[in-house]
Amino acid sequence: MDSAVAAIAEWMPAQRWFGGKGHTPRLREIGSWELPTDAAGVRVRSLLLMDDAPEPPVLYQVPVVERGAAVPEASAHLIARLDDGTHVYDGPHDHAFTDALLELIVQDGRAVAHGAWAAGHSSGATDAAAPGARTHAPAAVLGGEQSNTSIVYRPEGAAPVICKVYRQLHHGENPDVTLQTALAASGSPHVPASVGDVIGEWDDVGRPGGRARGHLAFAQEFLPGVEDAWRVALLAAAAGQDFTGDARALGVAVAEVHLSLGTLFEREPASTGLVDAVTDAWQRRLTIAVAEVPSLEPHRAAIDAFYARAQSGAWPELQRIHGDLHLGQVILAPGRGWLILDFEGEPMRPMSERRRPDLPVRDVAGMLRSFDYVAGATEIVHPERAEEARAWAASARQSFIDGYVAASGLDLARYRDLLAAFELDKAVYEAIYETRNRPDWAPIPLRAIAKLLETGPLRVSTDA
Repeated sequence: MDSAVAAIAEWMPAQRWFGGKGHTPRLREIGSWELPTDAAGVRVRSLLLMDDAPEPPVLYQVPVVERGAAVPEASAHLIARLDDGTHVYDGPHDHAFTDALLELIVQDGRAVAHGAWAAGHSSGATDAAAPGARTHAPAAVLGGEQSNTSIVYRPEGAAPVICKVYRQLHHGENPDVTLQTALAASGSPHVPASVGDVIGEWDDVGRPGGRARGHLAFAQEFLPGVEDAWRVALLAAAAGQDFTGDARALGVAVAEVHLSLGTLFEREPASTGLVDAVTDAWQRRLTIAVAEVPSLEPHRAAIDAFYARAQSGAWPELQRIHGDLHLGQVILAPGRGWLILDFEGEPMRPMSERRRPDLPVRDVAGMLRSFDYVAGATEIVHPERAEEARAWAASARQSFIDGYVAASGLDLARYRDLLAAFELDKAVYEAIYETRNRPDWAPIPLRAIAKLLETGPLRVSTDA
């Protein structure tokens, strides 16, 4: 292991995007790619580092800027000072990397390969991608992210852009890029405009031909000063404000995105094998939940009965969907309405699964659970308003469903049992997560499970 990689191994566990919490990374360089820069004594490159400590190993992308002299104002982003005096900085926080990265995209450039190569591709869907518009654009890393790193560019005289740098790399196309790019190109009003992406290739002994290929970064229109739907909904619930109109409009937006995706990508019928795979996943998750959350044990038979009804009932065609839809993945843009973001899919699912056609009711169930979480979060802060918060969530959930049914034309009443099973499975997953990470929040999914078992599937009108 060279000195730079050794330094990164010490630095990496403190980064939010590092997925191996609780273990020390054991890094091995797979390759790297380098970007040109006009700055003297500066080298800009991105290292592809395999962490062999977990099973299976995880491949990370780590952009760095190597400088011959220290940059005191960037000390917070210094990875290490090497024995030869080289200062290694975290690339997304260094203008040498950010400038070179977006130039690679908008100019359809190609990086210098060192065992791995990278090439930019401009979508040309917005004037934000105009050649030359990005030179030395002010840029800053967006806070709060965990699995990736997003850089916001605010150039003078051009529209802002946000570029997501994928930290964990996978073979194959990333749906975050392919789905949003296709939706934007089709004219969908419910996603930001696409600017472009970076695709790369690297050694992978497990692949035929010994090479893997996948997306490294994705740039799109950035809408400053907007709130995500989670924040908008929380404020509305806390203030007791009616949200039914917004919830219905959100249901319409989700339905229209589903309709577009069903046209843009292939669909397939729900085979017996697919039904068995989904229901087996429900049972595996339930087994884990009962072991870790003992209060679920008395409900297991009732949950099994829900799953059995769904398994034997009607299943719609499969198509591409969002895959991890909740209020935090949606923003409200003035004059444009609801826009849906982050089509990367559920982070814990393998990328190969996230690229497959799936069931639209999975997205619907995720949004229903998110409304319930707004009520739960409001109740934690304002326990005296518990009943009001739950009534707020009930009306928002129903309005969302009404909007979805009206815009999709889907007879969702046929799939009530399936929708209920997906919502129940989501709540079971939440019970595991909250018990492990936020025990004070565990009552939110546990209460939802008990209520769903008591009241049955949500009533769906075909006349919405």
